[in-house]
Amino acid sequence: MPKLSDTMTEGTLIAWKKKKGDQVSAGEVLAEIETDKATMEWESPEDGTLTEIYVQEGGKVNVGDKIAFVRGQGEEAPKQEAPEQKKKSEAAEEKKPQAETEKPAPAEAAKKETAPPQQHGVGAAVSAARTETTQQKPQGEQKSEEARVKASPVARRIAAELGVDLSTVRGTGPDGRIAETDVRAAAKTVTAGASGGATKPQAQAPIAVKPGERARIQLSGMRKIIAQRLVESLGPVPHFYLTIEINAGPLMEAREELKSAGEGADAAKITVNDFVLKAAVMAAVKVPRVNASFDNDAIVQYADVDLGVAVAIEDGLLTPVIRAAQDKSLREISTLAKDLAHRARNKRMKPEEFQGGTFTVSNLGGMGIDSFSAVINPPQGFILAIGKVTKSPVVDDCDQVMVGHRMSITMSCDHRVIDGALGAEYLKELRHLLENPALLMV
Repeated sequence: MPKLSDTMTEGTLIAWKKKKGDQVSAGEVLAEIETDKATMEWESPEDGTLTEIYVQEGGKVNVGDKIAFVRGQGEEAPKQEAPEQKKKSEAAEEKKPQAETEKPAPAEAAKKETAPPQQHGVGAAVSAARTETTQQKPQGEQKSEEARVKASPVARRIAAELGVDLSTVRGTGPDGRIAETDVRAAAKTVTAGASGGATKPQAQAPIAVKPGERARIQLSGMRKIIAQRLVESLGPVPHFYLTIEINAGPLMEAREELKSAGEGADAAKITVNDFVLKAAVMAAVKVPRVNASFDNDAIVQYADVDLGVAVAIEDGLLTPVIRAAQDKSLREISTLAKDLAHRARNKRMKPEEFQGGTFTVSNLGGMGIDSFSAVINPPQGFILAIGKVTKSPVVDDCDQVMVGHRMSITMSCDHRVIDGALGAEYLKELRHLLENPALLMV
């Protein structure tokens, strides 16, 4: 199992792109692996034959454990039992005596076979829909049919959680293999039929908790890392915060001008966030001392502005990085930010695309947040928290009250790297650029 991120300790084998016995070339994709941050394609390190597969789809192993063997010319594959098979065989041996000695009474066994378990939410709807068909089939026929179903381990686990009968699911994978997406789609279809209408797609099925009880939800790999990083940041890093409110009227006018000009039929629109990203980069070039991090007995100052862009995904937060952003135009930053965000949400990023970064911009304005304070992503020296553009009564230069557009920006600083005066200097430059957006287009 390769180490595909700086914080990765284990990985999950999502899918094999090659099967045992296939010829592979160096750089050819062998499998998809889920890390604590993303799902990535794993390439073969050399030419040869995929002789052994030790970890099946859905298997989770530690970094450094064997998952496959690519045999080169003259090599022989070592004999090794797959971790999942070993665990299954051990579990079978442990359960065998218990199964032989503790047989349920006939009446109790019949009750268990005919009475479906009490379920809630999606599982209940699916279970109710399939009860009739399962009761009509003899027990032996049900077991043999279930054994013939081709499904990935992840799909089987999700099916068990949602109460989906795999024998009724049509697989879209190779040779009709059932994938996780097929199971979830089947669950939604049955639920829609049971409720008499379509259901809204959900990123994650809600946990049904009875009154007076509580549910323990196991942390995903990403949530574990987020929790660890937050403790590492707020504990050792001395945060302080600087907040400004800028006149966003010129930004909105520039945005409307681009919109009325058409922006080109083949070009994605420039958003307010794109202006903010470009201004944050240019301000860091103007005030280079903020583009730094703390390293024990020294402050490391960077020549390139590697801009981290916070992206909310289902399991937490990713910060893909735009490298050498100081050399990129507003349009280039806009295109890269959208592409990285799209691939981050679909967990299709390369390790080098979300590692590093000299500072980060987090924008919750699109979610209706007026202002907030963000936590620094160590070892970065600061992070910008961007609120939404709001209409507010303001006093103009002639002391007249008028309707204006305002945006709140909060800078969280590592006091070991950035002092108050230095942070204020950076925010002054940032304000100047955002209130004069024409400077961002040159």
